[in-house]
Amino acid sequence: MVRTSSESAALVGRTLVTGSAGFVGAHLLSTLDAAGFEVVGASRAEADLADRSAVVALLRREKIVTVVHAAGRVGGIAANVADPVGFFTENLAVGQAVVLGAHEAGVERLLNLSSSCVYPRDRSRLVEEDLLTGQLEPTNEGYALAKLAVMRLCDWLAATSDDRWYRTLVPCNLYGPGDSFDPVRGHLVSRAIAKVVDALDADASAVEIWGDGMARREFLHVRDLARAVAFTLPLLESLPQALNVGSGEDRSVNGWYEAVAAAAGFGGRFTHDLDRPVGMARKLLDVSRLTALGFTPSTTVDVGLRETITHYRTFCTQAVAA
Repeated sequence: MVRTSSESAALVGRTLVTGSAGFVGAHLLSTLDAAGFEVVGASRAEADLADRSAVVALLRREKIVTVVHAAGRVGGIAANVADPVGFFTENLAVGQAVVLGAHEAGVERLLNLSSSCVYPRDRSRLVEEDLLTGQLEPTNEGYALAKLAVMRLCDWLAATSDDRWYRTLVPCNLYGPGDSFDPVRGHLVSRAIAKVVDALDADASAVEIWGDGMARREFLHVRDLARAVAFTLPLLESLPQALNVGSGEDRSVNGWYEAVAAAAGFGGRFTHDLDRPVGMARKLLDVSRLTALGFTPSTTVDVGLRETITHYRTFCTQAVAA
C-alpha cells in the first residue's frame, strides 16, 4: 500500500530527533518538517541525553510517539585514534540512555542511526548479514563497539517485546553543508574540500593526501540520508533489524580528491604522506534491500560537492578570516 505524506506523518506521530543541533540532526529536522512530520529536536540544551531519567522525562513531557536517535560523538580517523575511550564511553552512554529511556517511557517506535564502521574490516562489500561476524577496523574500534552495542540493544528490545519496533539504519560516510571541516573531526570529503579550497585561496600548487590514496570510500549526501529516514519511518514494523543506507558506489581516496578539485577548479597536484593512517581498504555498502523498498538517492556527486564547497566558502573561510 502506498501512503500519502499526511498518512505517513500521522502513522509516525510526534517524533523526537536526538542530536538535532548536529550535522545529521539538523538536516533530519528540516527534511522531516518539510515532509509534514510533527518533529521535535533534542540536543544537549534540551536534555542530558546520557541521563536516562532525563530522557524519560523529555519523552513523556513532549508526548513522543517515535524517536530518531542521531546524537553522538563523531570524528575522523585522527580523532578516533587519539581518543578511543571517549568515543566508546560517550556514544555508549548516550545510546543506552536514549534507547532504554524510550523503552521505559513506552515509546513503541525508534529508529537508531549507526555507521558503516560497525562492519568487519576484511569485507569488500558490506551486507547486513556480515554484522558481528569479524574483526573491526582498529582505527575506529571504540566508536564501532559502542554503535554495535546500541544496535543490539534495539534488536533485543524488539525481539522480547510485542510492541517495540526498534530498528537501525547503517549509513555510509556522509558529507554536505554543515559538515565538520576540522582537521581532527572532519572526514575524507570535508577535509578534501577544506584543503583544496584553502590551497586555491593561498595560491598553493599542491595538496597532501593521507596514505597512498588507494583505499576506497562510499559517501552519501546528508540530505539523502535524511530522505531515507523520512522514507523508512512509516515502515518500521516491516523493516529488517538493520538496513544499509548508501549510494551503492565508491571511489578511491585519490578519486574523491580529484572530484573535489574538479568541482572547485583546482589544477594543482597531489602529494601523499605514507606515514598517516588510512583505515579500512574498502567500505562499500550493499544497498539492495533499501533499493528494493523503492528508495534511491537523488543528489549527484557533482551537485553535492559544489553545494558543500559553496557552504565552506561562505561560512567557514569567512569565519577564519574574521
